[in-house]
Amino acid sequence: MERDIMTISQVAEYLQLSEMTTYKLAQSGSIPAFKIGSHWRVKKTDLHECIEKLKNGEKL
Repeated sequence: MERDIMTISQVAEYLQLSEMTTYKLAQSGSIPAFKIGSHWRVKKTDLHECIEKLKNGEKL
């Protein structure tokens, strides 16, 4: 079952980055993430839009 909301760990695996790097990207706003309580989450569609912008040379 594919989920629309991803954890930092899942995003890190998906992007082939370390979890620490992924946390830093989320905290800085470099990837579209939000917090639920103390836990970061990323909506998969937002992440795909972000990737497409980066591929097209757009700034975030």
